[in-house]
Amino acid sequence: MNPISPTLGGLDDHLKYLKLSYIADKYAETATKASKDEWSHIKYLATLIEGEAELRQGRATQRRVRQARFPVVKTLDQFIWSWPKKINRLQVQNLFKLDFIKKKANVIFLGGVGLGKTHLTTALAYDACLQGFSVLFTTAIDVINCLSAAHEAGRFQQELKKYLKPALLILDELCKALHNSSYVKLNVM
Repeated sequence: MNPISPTLGGLDDHLKYLKLSYIADKYAETATKASKDEWSHIKYLATLIEGEAELRQGRATQRRVRQARFPVVKTLDQFIWSWPKKINRLQVQNLFKLDFIKKKANVIFLGGVGLGKTHLTTALAYDACLQGFSVLFTTAIDVINCLSAAHEAGRFQQELKKYLKPALLILDELCKALHNSSYVKLNVM
């Protein structure tokens, strides 16, 4: 028999109502450990709250990664620095501080096919998700097509918000989109 059960009353119902799933799952187990190790009430409560906060942070990160719509998740650790030979490694690594997001500045990776631009932008965007920034990863041609269709349907402004909302917008294959498509003039107001 669990010695704390009779005094809990509607605790499980309250935790469920408040959506404190980590605490609901772990309070009894943690109470047993706290009793055995002679924790203070504050340490017991702090341990439960820390676990709840970590769970929520993890879920928020997973949600940001899912909403970013990465084709494949890449990290900077996976990047092969021996190719291309002339890449400025320190400059690229400095971007991962994400100061440009805070300053609302732009970063452009420009180069030939197969040099790792998509890998680096994906890694940069993934890191931004981990650090709490909202991200959208898309191709330039998808944006052009989507905004063109929205313009024709009279929904341009609301569709444009989808691209302006994230803290970081990655437009992959920009040069390819401009080279392979006819130019569409849109009047943005």
